[in-house]
Amino acid sequence: MAIQTAAIGLARFDMMRGERFEHHVHREHQLVWAPAGVLMVDVDDRYWVLPPALALWIPGGVRHATIALRTSVMQGIYLDPDNCPVAWRDPTVMAVSPLARNLIEYLAGTLADDHRLHAETVLLEVLRPVVKATIELPLPADERARDVAHLLLSDPTDHRSLDELARVARSSPRTLLRLFLTETGLTFTQWRAHARLQASIGLLAEGQPVARVAPQVGYATASAFVAAFRRVTGHTPAAYFSRLPTL
Repeated sequence: MAIQTAAIGLARFDMMRGERFEHHVHREHQLVWAPAGVLMVDVDDRYWVLPPALALWIPGGVRHATIALRTSVMQGIYLDPDNCPVAWRDPTVMAVSPLARNLIEYLAGTLADDHRLHAETVLLEVLRPVVKATIELPLPADERARDVAHLLLSDPTDHRSLDELARVARSSPRTLLRLFLTETGLTFTQWRAHARLQASIGLLAEGQPVARVAPQVGYATASAFVAAFRRVTGHTPAAYFSRLPTL
């Protein structure tokens, strides 16, 4: 059965490091992609870091914000929900294959109507969700656990124990363990690892070698960092940036 083509709008934004679009909502579905640089997207206190190989599908009506972790280009792809044949209900990470990249760049140009309709149809057919490729970081809602989360986000090299962090937050280690697990779906140890790895993405995107990045995000050795990175993303740091789907 033929796919009904959605009207796809595109907007390109050149963003300096630290520049952001504050929380907002729009009716259209959006695919957020950085053909250059690294973006971080915040959707309801869940954070994704996106290098050029990945994009994030944001359903229409969902509140979100975007920040450039490095000098970046943000390509917004907007789809009319009334005509779009695909509609993931939750934020969904997509692989941006070479074909998808070329189609997006092609659609950004001036096209005859029939050529545009065909390109839009093909783009929607080649969008592929990926299960394990990016680093998602949900924030806990409880103020005590959130205070600890902000400490670790501000300094990934913070090696204080859970007991020490609990004292700072005026909580108990057991309470913090419970809060992180119930409010983020990650154990405290997993959450700290995700925070460290998320901090590494921008450094790796700059081309810094793994041996230099590892200590900047709290790992004693490059091998420990690479092992942790592979556990979370399914790829080594090098493959994370260079490996693209073949479609």
